[in-house]
Amino acid sequence: MTDDSATIIDPAERLFREVSPIQRVHHLLHRYPAISPAVVLVLAGLVLGAVNTRFFLPANLSLVIQQVAVVGGLAVGQTLIILTAGIDLSVGAIMIFSAIVMAASATTYGLPGPLALLVGLLVGTIAGGINGVLVTRLRLPPFIVTLGTLNIFTALTLLYSGGQSIQKGIPDVLLWTGTAVAVGPFKLTTGVILMVLMYVVATWVLRNTAWGKHLYAVGDDPEAARLAGIAVNRILLSAYLVAGFIFALTAWILIGRIGAASPNAAADANLDSITAVVIGGTSLFGGRGLIFGSLLGALIVGVFRNGLALAGVDVLYQTLVVGVLVIVAVAIDQWIRRVRA
Repeated sequence: MTDDSATIIDPAERLFREVSPIQRVHHLLHRYPAISPAVVLVLAGLVLGAVNTRFFLPANLSLVIQQVAVVGGLAVGQTLIILTAGIDLSVGAIMIFSAIVMAASATTYGLPGPLALLVGLLVGTIAGGINGVLVTRLRLPPFIVTLGTLNIFTALTLLYSGGQSIQKGIPDVLLWTGTAVAVGPFKLTTGVILMVLMYVVATWVLRNTAWGKHLYAVGDDPEAARLAGIAVNRILLSAYLVAGFIFALTAWILIGRIGAASPNAAADANLDSITAVVIGGTSLFGGRGLIFGSLLGALIVGVFRNGLALAGVDVLYQTLVVGVLVIVAVAIDQWIRRVRA
């Protein structure tokens, strides 16, 4: 018997040889969903920077980050909802309602700034809780529930504010998130720092707490989660409550950003938050994604819009590009979900 005939190939090595490069990428993206948006962000920056050298100026990059703060904050709460296989179309309406309540509580009803802030945070949390109760108790689809509450909270905002913006007499504590902060050559705001802290805390919670693991389990397979002893409805309700609180925090960022509380602010916030989450690699079918990916998604949208604007591209085409990005992101998610272990 020759030495060649006695050679035995390890099964694992044989399997590795049979896997094509495309399949390896497939498995890699399935395991690390934040890779694809990170690559897109880097490539977009390089291309747009080559088209217009002003793109990489510290002043311009600072502007991009400041513009992303509001959508990035909303995307934190939206990610929590989408991880449960739900969706929230009312995020912008809750944010604006909370902002109006904060400002009106101080300017119209004379509450001290810190107390007005707490009232606004409570209102946002309750608004999120209403969505959660309707989804868990009445077992209504999240899409329908939040589509309805989008109109309800928008109407409440207009009724409460009389359709008028609140600009005068806003306490300094509510405007604090607009305070400029120098970070090397970049000029950021405390609102941007608050948004980053939201991502840090949310990432830690999802990775290191039972609640975070249960959230993923419920989104992946609610029936299996229930059989494993997880209180599915309690997890879903808590996700909407936490998301509502985050939307109210983002309302604070919005007030500092524009220096006022306006019922007409952030008109596209609802869809922009979903766009950021989807582009960031979180699956619309739940159970898969990283909170940090949503920040990358928000930055991608901000970078594309800013870079295209510097290149002189009409705003309509900027919107078209964002729409294409969403479709491509969902298509990639579908492809990634078909990976076989």
